[in-house]
Amino acid sequence: MTRIETFTDAAFAFALTLLIISFEPPTSLAELTDAFSGIPAFVLSAAMLMLFWWGHHQWSRRYGQDDGVAFLLSCALVLTMLVYVYPLRFMFGVMMAWIGGMTGIPLGAGVSISGPEDVNRLFAIYGIGFSTMAACIVLLNAHAWRCREALELTALERFETRSVIGSWGILAVVGVISTLVALTVPSHHAGLPGWVYFPLWFVMPMYGTWMNRRRPVEVAPAPSAQVPLRGVAG
Repeated sequence: MTRIETFTDAAFAFALTLLIISFEPPTSLAELTDAFSGIPAFVLSAAMLMLFWWGHHQWSRRYGQDDGVAFLLSCALVLTMLVYVYPLRFMFGVMMAWIGGMTGIPLGAGVSISGPEDVNRLFAIYGIGFSTMAACIVLLNAHAWRCREALELTALERFETRSVIGSWGILAVVGVISTLVALTVPSHHAGLPGWVYFPLWFVMPMYGTWMNRRRPVEVAPAPSAQVPLRGVAG
């Protein structure tokens, strides 16, 4: 485990802590019920953070880079994530409150917005954070691709690197599109920026299937072959 991975893991753990301590301790049964109604928003927020943590974890385990570029990109990811924590929690809180209003289930208690304009602003803030963090993962893997000769990546590892760059690139582009929609559409189309993310449920599996069909078959090395060292020290 590199120093960068250790630092990033600690930062993501701290971000999850911020999600938890944002709940005020309940002092009555009604407040306890309201606290439980916020659990779905917390779970979704934590899952989103874990998605980006997993992207960084995979990159670190595959390449073990610990140079200056990797450090700067990891710091950019961490800083964006720490700023992103509360907007993320608020975003999912509003979404749960909307679902609760439609279904009659008490979800997202204590979260409110003043009007449609706030919905678009919220999606813009969410989209900026989402696309920035996805772009950091893209750039980290692109950095590994640039160092593929020094890392002695095999044909299969090079294919997987390009595949990961493509998958996170799709997420980054969708985040940018949603942000632009949020900044440009009129208030009576509030919520439209959120629907921009909906095709990801179909696009990402289709992309994964397409890349799996193109995956090269790696020939196992001879028993006497020496396993190359991974990592570029900086």
